[in-house]
Amino acid sequence: MEAPFSNVRRNYIRHAFAGAFLFIGVQLVAQEDHAHMHMGNAGELGKVNFPVSCDAKTQKQFEAAVAMLHSFWYDQSEKNFAEITKTDPQCGIAYWGIAMSLWHPLWQPPDNATLKKGWDIVETARSKGGKTELENELIAALELFYKDYDKAPALARTKAYEDAMKKIYEKYPDNTEVSAFYALSLLGTVQAMLPFVDKTYAKQKQAEQILEKIFTAQPSHPGASHYIIHSFDYPDLATLALPAARNYAKIAPASPHAQHMPSHIFTRLGLWDESIASNIASAQTAKDFVEKNKPGCASYDQLHALDYLEYAYLQCGEDKKAQEVCDELKPMNKVDRDELAAAYAFAAVPTRFAIERSQWKLAADLELHPAGFSWNLYPQAEAIIHFGRAVGYARTGDIKSSDNEIQKIKSLYDTLVSRKMMYWAGQTKILETEGQAWNAFAQKKFDDALTKMKDAVNIEDSSEKHPVTPGAILPAHEQLGDLLLLLNKPADAFPEYETSLKSAPNRFNSLYGAARSAQLKGDKTSAAKYYIQLMSLTSHADTERPELKEARTFVAAKN
Repeated sequence: MEAPFSNVRRNYIRHAFAGAFLFIGVQLVAQEDHAHMHMGNAGELGKVNFPVSCDAKTQKQFEAAVAMLHSFWYDQSEKNFAEITKTDPQCGIAYWGIAMSLWHPLWQPPDNATLKKGWDIVETARSKGGKTELENELIAALELFYKDYDKAPALARTKAYEDAMKKIYEKYPDNTEVSAFYALSLLGTVQAMLPFVDKTYAKQKQAEQILEKIFTAQPSHPGASHYIIHSFDYPDLATLALPAARNYAKIAPASPHAQHMPSHIFTRLGLWDESIASNIASAQTAKDFVEKNKPGCASYDQLHALDYLEYAYLQCGEDKKAQEVCDELKPMNKVDRDELAAAYAFAAVPTRFAIERSQWKLAADLELHPAGFSWNLYPQAEAIIHFGRAVGYARTGDIKSSDNEIQKIKSLYDTLVSRKMMYWAGQTKILETEGQAWNAFAQKKFDDALTKMKDAVNIEDSSEKHPVTPGAILPAHEQLGDLLLLLNKPADAFPEYETSLKSAPNRFNSLYGAARSAQLKGDKTSAAKYYIQLMSLTSHADTERPELKEARTFVAAKN
């Protein structure tokens, strides 16, 4: 019998290949027009209407570049805007587009070299000048982000840009592009404020209200769907973004990021089949594009999708497919560009595969791959490997080796602090503290272990996950539940698993932990409820995990 929801996956895969072929067709047409890409049919990048004062021959290409910008396809948008400046060297707003492509407000901040490049380009845009009042206002707003990049803090510059975009939005409230970029500026400020987290999500809700108007009137606008997903990429809000998530990939099948981005919401809601389908499509679209344009390289977009894909497969008990994802990473030695998303995936995918399945020896043997990758740029990603080793060693009784790995995490934490990367320092501190908890447990220092794990819970509860990851390697509440179960405290463990499931629904290990702890404390009703959920979740599992045998045995006996 065919597995439930397999049609969803198959349709997404069909979309991926259709998107790839459409993209190739658009490229060929674009080459004939002396451009990298133009809009072509509506279903390739989404619909953007952004009239500019440049040479009329570049209008479609400009709108295609803006559509790419809305889908964070920054390399391609930069190339397309640059191509426009060759056709029309006086097109000031095209230089604005190049500078916008260099700033990735919801990803990692640009380094000083990129900021200098952006400043030079935005100054070129200002010297060329826009030929309309709006064009000049957009250039002036972006100038505030790049100005004094070597002196002013990123948050101050980001907020200055947001304030300028607010004034433009108030002046042009019916301009779709102004509205979309203002909404993005709000989200950019939220990202720049990390590690501070406003749990009321005031700016995110403000952004979504602006975007919802666009989404309702122009559902094919790529920025509306994309930025709604980012606005509501939080456990308490994710369900509100489902319409946008299910729309985005359909309107922009040529974009790997558009194929992937819906899985942020699917992951938040534990909709694993939709997440799997989304990321299969994204990985294939990214792979096809890079093989054509940068042969011999892996794609960072592909790697990002594979991390989310690995996470989803593991929750469904599809361990053979999860192994295939790990195997896909092994021959990758060169990436199309250094990005945190690539570093994170290289570290997280094999660590998830070992840790989620309690394969402690495999975790202890984890290695940084590829060896030639720029790991020095991404200490927060390298820390994941050391966390996996620390836990693997602790759970196999090698306390000294576990402690060595914890010290390496601490060193990486210190590096992040020295670089003023405080959000990632906090996330790395969580890994260090969890490693210390398991190390203390291995030494039978049970009170210390519980104290450390509760510390990790408190830090994690006060933060938010970054868009680069589908979730923690293991949620802290789930690990606290595991620790309490091992200490024969099922009544204390049960609420930890339930709490974990509120923010990370349909996780295999949390469902099993809730069921097992309920069973041990004599709550047969709750045990049956969670065991049945686990069995439903893994209806197309390709591996017989021991936890599933327990679930079936309990449910059969109860019936």
